[in-house]
Amino acid sequence: MSEFLSPVKRILVNHKIKFGVFCFVLILWLFCLPKNLFEAPTSTVVDSSEGSLIGARIADDGQWRFPQIDSVPDRFKQSILLFEDEYFYRHPGFNPISIIKAIGHNLTKETRRGGSTITQQVIRLSRKNQSRTYWEKLIEVFMSTRLELRHSKEDILKLYASHTPYGGNVVGLETAAWRYFGIPAHELSWGQSAALAVLPNAPALIFPGRNELAFLDKRNRLLKKLWEKEVIDETTYELAIAEPLPQKPFPLPNVAPHLTERIRNEHPGQRIKTSLQRPLQQRLNLLAERHYRQLQSNEIHNLAILVLDVETRKVLGYVGNSPSDKTHANYVDIITKKRSTGSTLKPFLFASLLDEGQLLPHSLVEDVPTVINGYHPQNFDLNHVGAVPASKALSRSLNVPAVRLLREYGLQKFYNKLHKMNMESLDRPSSYYGLSLILGGAESSLWEVTSTYASMASTLNYFSNHSGTYRNQEFTQSTYLHNETPDFGEEQFDPLVFGAGAIYSTFQSMYEVNRPEGDENWQFFDSSQPIAWKTGTSFGFKDAWAVGVTPKYAIGVWVGNADGEGRPGLTGITAAAPLLFDVLDALPQSGWFQEPFDDLVELEVCAESGFRASVYCDDVKQEWVPTHGTRSGPCPYHQQVFLDTSEQYRVNSECYPLEDMVAKNWLVLPPILEYYYASSNPNYKPLPPYLEGCSALEIDLMEFIYPKRNEIVLLPKDLGTKTSEIILKLAHQQSNAIIYWYLDELFIGKTENFHELVLPIEPGEYMLTTVDNQGNRIQQVVEVRSASGE
Repeated sequence: MSEFLSPVKRILVNHKIKFGVFCFVLILWLFCLPKNLFEAPTSTVVDSSEGSLIGARIADDGQWRFPQIDSVPDRFKQSILLFEDEYFYRHPGFNPISIIKAIGHNLTKETRRGGSTITQQVIRLSRKNQSRTYWEKLIEVFMSTRLELRHSKEDILKLYASHTPYGGNVVGLETAAWRYFGIPAHELSWGQSAALAVLPNAPALIFPGRNELAFLDKRNRLLKKLWEKEVIDETTYELAIAEPLPQKPFPLPNVAPHLTERIRNEHPGQRIKTSLQRPLQQRLNLLAERHYRQLQSNEIHNLAILVLDVETRKVLGYVGNSPSDKTHANYVDIITKKRSTGSTLKPFLFASLLDEGQLLPHSLVEDVPTVINGYHPQNFDLNHVGAVPASKALSRSLNVPAVRLLREYGLQKFYNKLHKMNMESLDRPSSYYGLSLILGGAESSLWEVTSTYASMASTLNYFSNHSGTYRNQEFTQSTYLHNETPDFGEEQFDPLVFGAGAIYSTFQSMYEVNRPEGDENWQFFDSSQPIAWKTGTSFGFKDAWAVGVTPKYAIGVWVGNADGEGRPGLTGITAAAPLLFDVLDALPQSGWFQEPFDDLVELEVCAESGFRASVYCDDVKQEWVPTHGTRSGPCPYHQQVFLDTSEQYRVNSECYPLEDMVAKNWLVLPPILEYYYASSNPNYKPLPPYLEGCSALEIDLMEFIYPKRNEIVLLPKDLGTKTSEIILKLAHQQSNAIIYWYLDELFIGKTENFHELVLPIEPGEYMLTTVDNQGNRIQQVVEVRSASGE
């Protein structure tokens, strides 16, 4: 019995061994492929919104290897199947007949023939081209069958087309199409497709001037085979064989180099479809080059342009720098770099004041010499106009009114509002910036500033088109991704930052009044379509800005030197605005903003002062203002005065019969405002003088212009003497007044008409007193110091 069982046991053991081997092989086969067949780094590839290539960056291993293609073009597919693997759709990963023929050929002839299928070639490429031994062939066959089970035939073709070498450092069909023919793969002709189909079989053929006959013979034989197989007709065949072979590689498109580099840093190794419009981008590149050539003569070497779609907040054009050279840092993407904002934040303050009813669009604001805790802001032209409509102060970018309005509004309050507008570059406390925040004391990027302007325009558009509602994340940052939609949040009835009425009034001021006075070249800034725009210039002429919005587009322009070197004439109006308007002319028409009547009220406004009309305003007009404009106070400058019957002198009850007095409404500015306002407004009528024997009852007849209260007078140093001269200035409402000047009760002089007095003085503290011929007096402490600190 035991003799009978022994053979049975051996048979069972053999079956177990065979079954174990089978299981082992099956498990090995199931897990023989890595999760990711190819781990090699890929190039960063950037496409426009139309799907055309606008830039690429080489892979980390120095290869031009585009990410895997989505589909294999039919011409290339037909060519490669006929050349490499005619039975691709029939075999399980390997072709036994081809392998047998290859072995027979290799054993009987000196040349070598391969019998690998496309699937096997994919495996060989994934294994980094191991040595071609029979054992390696066996491994390829084994893994190929598993690949066929895991992937569809189409996916295998895509793997082959994406990872096949094409000579040099060119890998993949899409890369080869661009490098050798300068077109995308789906645009390849039959001749070009055939050339790229035979090239992986012998990539050394691609060297220009060498092996061209062998390359041509291979390609033409494939084209003839395509004709014989009736894949192409005779005419197509004849045209295809007449096509030239590729020569030296074409440079890849580099339409938006700085955006491409930004994407390489933010999305390395990916193919990114951007929102960029290629025709517009090419136009912007030409404009940038033209303006760079002009600016270069003044040693201004850098500029940047950003164009956004207001509705989608997507990038349409992106010029990160001028076409200069490395010496002038042309590789720096200016759009993302923080620079002094100049006056570009002023419209935000203007809109804030309008929105809260602290200001009406054309209210007079003060523009007089100002000293605030030692800070002495100056207008660009170093002049003052006394009082100016707020809209004009904004459009002319007057610094003094802006600083005074910021102080009135509240520095911290405005700072908080800027953060609500998602201006993250303001990363220091408000006290760090101080009141200079509104004049460029802070830094921001062209990306951030232009996005914020676009958000204001979008807020206005949404309100007008969606029944008077807002979105709670309107001030979100822009995007350059074609398939990304910024999150604007949910609808709400309250504005996030500004109401639509305030924004519309701000834009209206920036559009209607924004004309550089006295500029003979204004026609260069004119445009066929309306735009609300603002310029800005940083301290030291280092940064020139021009930012503008239409209902459809937001445009941001920066001009300057990347290294921060300032240049005379580097101002927003002269250097950046011309480029802004050229960009505007390159964009389609977009009309003007709808008037948001749901957030506007009609108000009686004093025509002369721009304030809400009081009972003393004779010239009144109806004006649409932001809703909260009803909170504003009545005109503070119009008052009733009493004149004699000739209306040439002022009188009062102490010196003139009541029944003979003539009551008149008059625009009366404080002395210092009147002093500057009258010189720039010839139609301004100062108050008539008092009739002889009548005394002034007002207490604010005169005011010191220089020195201002709490202002320290600095004497220049190194003059060889401790004594220096200063000019004392005073404003008086009566043109015929005589002023007597005293320093520490010591009489120092008398002035008439123009009240300016030259005074030799030494460092020290003095009491300055002035008395007019009517007995009115003012005085203040004057502190004089030497600039050397003595």
